[in-house]
Amino acid sequence: MAANLQSVAQLLEASLDPKQNKQAEIAILQQERKPGFSLSLLQIVSTASYPYNTRLASALCFKNFIKRNWTDEDGNYKLAQDEVVAIKRELIGLMISVPPGIQSQLGDAISVIADSDFWQRWDTLIDDLVSRLTVDDPVVNNGVLQVAHSIFKRWRPLFRSDGLYIEINHVLSKFGPPFLSLFENTDHLLEQNAGNKGALQQLFTSLNLMIKLFYDLSSQDLPPIFEDNLPAITSLLHKYLKYDNSLLHTDDDAEAGPLEYVKAGIFEVLVLYVQKYEDAFGEHLAQFVGSSWNLLTTIGPETKYDILVSKALQFLTSMVRIQQHAQGFNNEATLGQVVEKVILPNLSLRDTDMELFEDEPIEFIRRDLEGSDSDTRRRAATDFLRQLMEQFEELVTNVVFKYIDHYLSEYQKDPKNNWRAKDTAIYLFSSIAAKGTATASQGVKSINQNVNVIEFFQKNIAADLVSETGVEAILKVDAIKYLYTFRSQMAKEQWRVAFPLLVKHLGSSNYVVYTYAAIAVERILYLTGDDRQPMINQADVSSSSKDLLEHLFNLMEHDPAPEKVQENEFLMRCAMRVLIVIKDGVIPITDSVLAHFITITHIISSNPSNPRFYYYHFEALGAFIRYAAPSQPEKLEKALYPPFAGVLQDDVQEFMPYVFQLFAALLEANPAATLSDYYTSLIPPIIMPSLWESKGNVPALVRLLSSIIPRGATEIAKDNQIEPILGIFQKLVSSKANESHGFDLLEAVVGSFPPTALQNYFVPLMQIMLTRLQNSRTETFALRFVRFYHFVSARDDQGLGADFFINITEQVQSGVYVPLYLTVILPDTQKLARPLDRKTAVISLTKTLTDSSAFVDKYMKGWGYTCEALLKLLENPPVPSATDDIIVDHDVDDMSFGVGFTQLTTCKRIARDQWPHITDIKKWVGEHLQAADRRHSGRISRFVQERLSPEARDVLLSYMQS
Repeated sequence: MAANLQSVAQLLEASLDPKQNKQAEIAILQQERKPGFSLSLLQIVSTASYPYNTRLASALCFKNFIKRNWTDEDGNYKLAQDEVVAIKRELIGLMISVPPGIQSQLGDAISVIADSDFWQRWDTLIDDLVSRLTVDDPVVNNGVLQVAHSIFKRWRPLFRSDGLYIEINHVLSKFGPPFLSLFENTDHLLEQNAGNKGALQQLFTSLNLMIKLFYDLSSQDLPPIFEDNLPAITSLLHKYLKYDNSLLHTDDDAEAGPLEYVKAGIFEVLVLYVQKYEDAFGEHLAQFVGSSWNLLTTIGPETKYDILVSKALQFLTSMVRIQQHAQGFNNEATLGQVVEKVILPNLSLRDTDMELFEDEPIEFIRRDLEGSDSDTRRRAATDFLRQLMEQFEELVTNVVFKYIDHYLSEYQKDPKNNWRAKDTAIYLFSSIAAKGTATASQGVKSINQNVNVIEFFQKNIAADLVSETGVEAILKVDAIKYLYTFRSQMAKEQWRVAFPLLVKHLGSSNYVVYTYAAIAVERILYLTGDDRQPMINQADVSSSSKDLLEHLFNLMEHDPAPEKVQENEFLMRCAMRVLIVIKDGVIPITDSVLAHFITITHIISSNPSNPRFYYYHFEALGAFIRYAAPSQPEKLEKALYPPFAGVLQDDVQEFMPYVFQLFAALLEANPAATLSDYYTSLIPPIIMPSLWESKGNVPALVRLLSSIIPRGATEIAKDNQIEPILGIFQKLVSSKANESHGFDLLEAVVGSFPPTALQNYFVPLMQIMLTRLQNSRTETFALRFVRFYHFVSARDDQGLGADFFINITEQVQSGVYVPLYLTVILPDTQKLARPLDRKTAVISLTKTLTDSSAFVDKYMKGWGYTCEALLKLLENPPVPSATDDIIVDHDVDDMSFGVGFTQLTTCKRIARDQWPHITDIKKWVGEHLQAADRRHSGRISRFVQERLSPEARDVLLSYMQS
């Protein structure tokens, strides 16, 4: 064990070395398969003689191992029972004893385990935690509290359910009383240790964790134990909101300390209680309002106070939402004080903001963007002002305009030196002009009726956008951001004038200016009017697209270091949007665009560091392939194969799901061609089981393999690769998460190979599917099985058909087809939602009526049931959707990069109609029935009379006679 432990530790150390990390990670994955691997990791974490970074790497590896291997999708343990028991036994005590950095990794692992096991399968956990709490050892207590927070914070975003409330009540019954006692005891210890810096810091860590836990425990409902003790609790919260001790001050003006974090946490709790429990908490509110006002009017501008100021402003904002509390601000004098003492100090640019603007421009942009999740003073002050305006729109507008006019006047006196005054004026105006929340697609949709945003722009801002020189960079940014924010308020004619000005600013030498220009250009290109037509269309952009794209790519490639190329995702997003808008206008500039994509792919493959950048990079590539590949498929396949194959050979796991999708898109652009040597060489590696172990790879691999199979069926059969591909189907269809992908693969196989090539596999495949239907049927599985049935049944001209399906099922088990058809296939056919699936079902049922021998002689009643099902489908005939060229955006802030599969929307697979020649499905049904009736000497007409009810007979005859 010791030797094995040492080898694992060495691999973990090697994984930290960029020169060895790939090989080390592969070796670690091999070690994972050995029994007890997780316990080896915990032993390394617990051994103080190992370097800290090795122990941290071991904790991180343990967390990721638990995420992948704790339970399957049905909640069953994937590890041996004794390993599960040992992990639970060791983990809590270990987490309490290790340094904070390692604690956070183990805490995440505990949270994963708790998601699965707490509390029914880990009902001793809370008793274990409570038993470890001490009266006088904050270090131990902090470990316990960290564990508790890692478990209880899971409740915050959840929707109410009986199971959730049972879990919370279980926790409160055991943890609530000792938690309040610890809160009170920590208060006493803080008083006793007011002059002991080390003890103070540990105790404030305890206090910070307890504030977080107080939020966790209150996040769903007000706990009775808290409600009963609310006066004492609010007294403590208020005490530490006002608390100060110079021993807890930080020397660094940019770094928040324990005081700031505790107070910020208290404000978060106050916001929660104002929003959810105002009826119980309202009587305690006044003291906090006074304290927050004092804090906001006396606190300094240093960056370390930003989180505290923003949380305090969020508290006041939440309070102003309540009419009775808002009335205290309902007069001009009070509002003037609020603007002067609270809004303006936190809205105005500080020296530290300008340092960020100049030294870390990308960070400035990310913090400044509307919709960012950063806790900036500006955003919090803006939100507070807008909330006041919602309550007292006209009064707030009048008060704020006095300050806007004042700052504009100050700027006019000395534009060169007083540019900050204008920046403040623009920010103030934007704050009161916008109502509601700005949307990602449209910007600000609702406007304060007391202002005119177009007039303000023309009078005060437009000149800054037009002027070539003499304008501060920040005012250029303000002008661009103003257009970006209020983009939906401008008419198409106004955008025809303004858009070229935005494009021009992409040529600025200032990083923030050209980046904001890229942000605005991208959003304007996405913008549509009320008629759903784009404000800026393909014709407006095509002529300048070559220069525009060339400039954007040059900005990205200016510094060839991988981390610098992918630093600015906004530039790549803009390039992506240009490609989407110009569509096939990219064809004349294919060579230059292709060269840039290949260069960037090579560079960032060596060190992927910005998931947003490479997501947009691959979306842009998807748009390029979508519009350029159909006219020149061989050229793109040949050019893109080396960089894409390089991603696979170098095992760049972050890029693999994207590359598989792009390979598939290239194939789908040229479906009639034979399979090139490039793709033939891809088949062996992509059917290897190891690639399919990553959940994020599965949907992309299925799409790629489903695109390869139709073009390469001959080679696949010749190389005996059908069986391993069907083995992949078997693995996928056994999983609820991947069953739909399994059917996609199966349909590609059955639709591409002649039945003779698959004759040895049909019965085992059917056995697999029927077993799933019987033992662990899901709604998705049943619908996909029914869709597969019709997929086969409709292809009687290809050697398949209903009789073929019947023969296969009867070989699995005699007599199984009738109950399967009556209880699954016919009823669930009506649940098919996609038009193309319903169309296939109509064709399948029609061909069953006309040409199935089994339904003529063996299933005579079934002929009538089939006809009734067909008529029901035809009541709402499937109409194929019109071609829609709109590409729907992902909101990247809602996406969990690296966790699972991220679909590329620009090259999303288009569902193909297998029967495009059938345009009027009702007419086709009638004609097909008539032809079959003639072919079978009037058999269809005879069955209509003998086997249908009068109502069904009349309807079917109406189709046949029309």
